[in-house]
Amino acid sequence: MIIAIDGGVATGKSAVGRRVAEALGLPFVDSGLMYRAIAYLVAESKVDPGDGGALARLAHSVKLKVDGQRVWADGQELTDRVYDPALNPLLSKVSKIAGVRLALVAQQRALGRGGVVMAGRDIGTVVFPDADFKFFLTASLEERVRRRAKQFEARGEPFDADAMAKEVAERDRVDSERTVAPLRPADDAIIIDTENRDIDQTVAEVLKIIPERS
Repeated sequence: MIIAIDGGVATGKSAVGRRVAEALGLPFVDSGLMYRAIAYLVAESKVDPGDGGALARLAHSVKLKVDGQRVWADGQELTDRVYDPALNPLLSKVSKIAGVRLALVAQQRALGRGGVVMAGRDIGTVVFPDADFKFFLTASLEERVRRRAKQFEARGEPFDADAMAKEVAERDRVDSERTVAPLRPADDAIIIDTENRDIDQTVAEVLKIIPERS
């Protein structure tokens, strides 16, 4: 069984996806970690972030592994490094390169063999257009900024709420307007507004729908 869970920043897709996977006995993959890993590798290398061809070649050359919310590149774990806020501007540049997405989609599909719950922004539209179940999570900008702030607090990282709101809104804009795999719900996705739901309630809603349609 393949379950796609898409949505914007801090809509809860990773937290919900992980819990749904645990309930169903399936592996969970947060596809965004793969793009973060590539952004980190670009930042650490001499690759010109404005050279789309070079970014694509780098993405094709590295073997990524994702296990839940941990990520490795060619055997080196990068989990503690890929959440650096300084990578966010580079992340948007990397994510819109067609060659990068082509390389990572191939790896994501390989990770889905045998069944998977995968969270991201284009899982139901591009990676697994024939997924058994597709969900698209939404929430207001204000709620997502609040959740994002809690994530930073949990990691002990400083943040500016106004700057964070601008960053989340800008990522939404860039992801939605990019020509390659834009952020949008698949035509057959089930849209769940997580605004007034906690994680338990959202997970329960997803799990309720799956047996109804199986």
